Amino acid sequence: MKIITQPITISTLNDMAKNMFGNMIKAVVDVERQIMAVDAELHSDEEALLLQDGSKNQDLWGINLYPDLEGDDWIEFDSMINLRPAQNNRTRGVEDSQIREKIVQIVSKLVQK
Repeated sequence: MKIITQPITISTLNDMAKNMFGNMIKAVVDVERQIMAVDAELHSDEEALLLQDGSKNQDLWGINLYPDLEGDDWIEFDSMINLRPAQNNRTRGVEDSQIREKIVQIVSKLVQK
């Protein structure tokens, strides 16, 4: 499990995915600090790592990355940590389109395809 603050390659993500789930890697993105944690079995573990590093819970969103896929298919907005009724997010997805777009921008900046 590691915090990504500088760009990494898609092949690095591919290697992480193969070691954990095969074709997918879990990630938690901090939309305020524009960083992400990757390479853990659970989003909650990555969330805890980022909280210990100074992130705020309301800024953290769980996603799944599929390094072998292209376009919109490579990021999946699905995590139990996204269930946040207090933030008007009542599903495992990310309901706010502005937050989703910010996540896509951050991931695109941190992962070199």
